Amino acid sequence: MDLVDVDDLTTDELHAVLDRAAELKAAQRDGTSPDHSPLADQTLGMIFEKPSTRTRVSFETGMTQLGGHAIFLGPDDIHLGHGEPVKDTARAVSRYVDFIMARVFDHADVVELAEYATVPVINGLTDDAHPCQTLADLLTIRERFGFDTSVAWVGDGNNVCQSFVLGAAMTGLDLTVATPEGYGVDEGVLKRARGLGGDPTLTNDPEAAIADADVVYTDVWVSMGQEDERQQKLNDFEGFQLTADRIGDRPLMHCLPAHRGEEVTDDALESENAIVWDQAENRMHAQKGLLVWLSEQ
Repeated sequence: MDLVDVDDLTTDELHAVLDRAAELKAAQRDGTSPDHSPLADQTLGMIFEKPSTRTRVSFETGMTQLGGHAIFLGPDDIHLGHGEPVKDTARAVSRYVDFIMARVFDHADVVELAEYATVPVINGLTDDAHPCQTLADLLTIRERFGFDTSVAWVGDGNNVCQSFVLGAAMTGLDLTVATPEGYGVDEGVLKRARGLGGDPTLTNDPEAAIADADVVYTDVWVSMGQEDERQQKLNDFEGFQLTADRIGDRPLMHCLPAHRGEEVTDDALESENAIVWDQAENRMHAQKGLLVWLSEQ
């Protein structure tokens, strides 16, 4: 069983992962866990082409808390698809570790890792998808509001947005996605979401999206590797910035890191409505839930 994108799980499996995450989070906080080391003597191999504070620290700390171990394999440690074919890396690393997490540029690399690895492969982020972020988002929404909630995504229809569209469909969230022309969600992702029972509202009007929302979510406009598109994107996204006044009393979500002064203002992120730090913490809890659930399959 692999997690290349969130809809690799069935709806029941997604809820089971979230249940497990919530149990582990509660157990850590009140010390009631009957098994403090469910992944004792197990190892997570972490392949990083893209650096990340939250992904590395949350997975590495999570494995330690579960009694296991994590190995960081950065660009200078492993040459994914360059020094040797991806499929060879997958087959070799599988002989050493119990799970592989990969945070890379090309989505096809994670697909190939999953095809050839003999252990579970987890997508820690690609240019197309970020399922681990979606698990944390859904855990945050579930514990704060429940899934009978309306969410407005305002900004780029990027990898984080695309996985969230699928997660929203699987949990029944009422989702509106507001993007500039040319920056919408991939049609293939929308088709998959509709097949899961979701029907996100699509608009180019951020004000209309926010007006009917209980929660507002955004992400950076210029993702890692897109620096040469920066000025064009800043021009294209004019009018999509989230400010404290624009959000009002609605909770604000952001997967971080934030480009303060671009997609979101400092006053919005520093307001009491920002729940971004809960999201960030829940990366670890959601991933722990996923790892333990995968180990039980």
